[in-house]
Parts: sequence; C-alpha cells; structure tokens
Amino acid sequence: MICIVDVGLGNVGAVRSMLYRIGAESVTTADPAAIASADRLILPGVGAFDAAVTRLTEHGLVPVLHARVRDAGVPILGICLGMQLLSRRSEEGTLPGLGWIAADTVRFRFSDGERALPVPHMGWNTLTVRRPVGPLKDLDPESRFYFVHSYHVRCDREEDVMATARYGMDFHAAVARDNVFGVQFHPEKSHRFGMSLLRTFAAAGQSDERV
Repeated sequence: MICIVDVGLGNVGAVRSMLYRIGAESVTTADPAAIASADRLILPGVGAFDAAVTRLTEHGLVPVLHARVRDAGVPILGICLGMQLLSRRSEEGTLPGLGWIAADTVRFRFSDGERALPVPHMGWNTLTVRRPVGPLKDLDPESRFYFVHSYHVRCDREEDVMATARYGMDFHAAVARDNVFGVQFHPEKSHRFGMSLLRTFAAAGQSDERV
C-alpha cells in the first residue's frame, strides 16, 4: 500500500488519481498509524517550507516518518515542496527540514553570464538524467515534466543527484539517496510521462530502492 501523506500541502487528489490509473493501491492520510504500516510513501507539497514543516509537526508525523524512512528503509518519493522538505533547510524559512538528503533549498539566482529568467520557473521542461535509478529507471529519453517553483534543492554530493534541468542555469531537479527520492516537478501534472514515473516507483521491488 502506498500512503500519500496528506496534511493539506498539495494536490493529493491528483496524485492518487494518477496512481489509480496505473492500478496502484493507495490511500491519502495524515494518520501516523497508517503511515507506520505503509509499504512506500509519497510526500507531495506546494506552498511555503516552514508552513509545511509546521503541518507535519502538528500532525505528529515527523517521528513516524523518520522511523519508517530512515530506520525501516521504506521508499519515499517527495514531490515539489515535498522534495525540498527532504533537505536540511530552506532559504524560504527558518525551520529544519527532514534532513535525509545532504542539501539545502535555495532561491533561483542567476549569475553574470547566465540568462536571467522570471521566477517562479513555471512550465514544461526536460531532464538530463545523471543516475537512472529509482523512479527514473528506464525513463523515456523524450520525457518532459511540469514545473512550478521559485526554490530548488542544491545537493552537497553529486552522487545524490538523479537528474538536472535547465532554467537559465542547471539545477538539481531530482535526487536520490538510498530509499529516499525526490522530484522537483509534478508527475501528477505531467501526463503520460508522470504516469510512467509513478508506475516505476510503485512497481519497484524493495531491493531496488536502496541506490
């Protein structure tokens, strides 16, 4: 069973509808007991970093998420703000993230020599896959995904970067460390490309998840 963590942070209905279309059983929940029994987890999110951390804390989910993901090795996929929550901290706020990826979340800044573009980055973009693992395993090279974000994750270690995208600059668009995966884009809004990614995440065996 896939548990979609639902504390009012994102369009969980669209994620669940996409999972239903691929035949993956899922539930949307903020119940710690349900999350404690999940086979895998999806953490979607839109909005502000600190507000998301506060919601997770108020629902008592931070300890159970640490227990399931960090200790038990249950696979998790963070989507958009959910990916940013996997990092240590964000320039958008002051509260600590979950810290499962050695990374910080930073606002788009374009240096001299880079083309300055409007922020947020909004629309369709392609990926440059660096590590075809986890949900990006066997990804169609023609895939493109829908992005809406002003902040992006910046990893300390290149080996944690699954894929990059370009928006005036190259940024880390997908991350992976052991059983923890994150994508900055919205697979639930990315039509057949997002459906394929979620199908891969839902179908992968536990032994395939630690990368």
